[in-house]
Amino acid sequence: MTQFSDWRLGHSDMGLLGFCTLRLLKKKDSYRNSGIVSLTYLDIQKPYSFLDYIKGGTQIHCSFAIDFTASNGNPTSSHSLHFLSSVPNSYEIAIQSVGNIIKDYDSDQSFPVLGFGAYIPPHGAVSQEFFVNLAQDDPYCKGIEGVLTAYRNCLRQVKLSGPSHFAPVINHVAKFAMAYRDGTNYFILLLMTDGYISDMRKTKQAVVSASVLPMSIIIVGVGPAYFGSMKELDSDETLLKAPDGSRAARDIVQFVTLRDFMTPGEDYHMAMAKLAKEVLAEIPSQFLSYMRFNKIVPPPGAGNTLPAELPLDPEFL
Repeated sequence: MTQFSDWRLGHSDMGLLGFCTLRLLKKKDSYRNSGIVSLTYLDIQKPYSFLDYIKGGTQIHCSFAIDFTASNGNPTSSHSLHFLSSVPNSYEIAIQSVGNIIKDYDSDQSFPVLGFGAYIPPHGAVSQEFFVNLAQDDPYCKGIEGVLTAYRNCLRQVKLSGPSHFAPVINHVAKFAMAYRDGTNYFILLLMTDGYISDMRKTKQAVVSASVLPMSIIIVGVGPAYFGSMKELDSDETLLKAPDGSRAARDIVQFVTLRDFMTPGEDYHMAMAKLAKEVLAEIPSQFLSYMRFNKIVPPPGAGNTLPAELPLDPEFL
């Protein structure tokens, strides 16, 4: 008869990340000396939550990047993804749904907003990285309403063009993340696009390079296009590989398609709520993966003087 003997290290009062089990198997009385198993290393860590770091003072910074390429359609046409009316267009829905959740974690409520793929004033040159408020040296917009106002004003002053380059806006945010690798700040880029990536090789390289930084990228696909390249960047199964052969240190991209949440006849507020839940689903795990990978823990006793009321934990949206 097969016999089992188990030794297990499990969940303690302090909390452990994982457990290990030693199982000894004996099939016959004549069987001797199966070998020796030695425990050479044991790492016990308290499993901190996303909100533990927020209480500890970690600041969340959200940047927006908007696709102004001509494939979105003429903004004056009701068929355009950028058409402005009394009902929010696809880009406005994406900005509001994610922005109204993430703003509660951003202490100063100011958001950098970048655009790409348009002829911009005053010289009419095509830019793959411009400030949507069209300021020369300050990309920040105050509050989500400020983001929406800058977006609408920008549509009236730029001319949609192309191609569609993602790498410049990813690298723009990565430069800031590179300066804050100690866990005190974490950066989220919300990138909204209608489809094709013209600089896929450079985008892959930018994502892989950013994977070691305190940064996540949310890509929202708007419109009816095929988004195969976006799904390739959202490498849930296998870590993304860059053209130079390097692999991402962790998965930092979350891709969702807006049309999956737009039910015909349904109020757009419901679509916004469902989209917000989906796009923020992976942020806590991506955030925590950076902290664990770099062995960063919240300061002892931090947050004890903070108000009792905190934003909702995205893990429980």
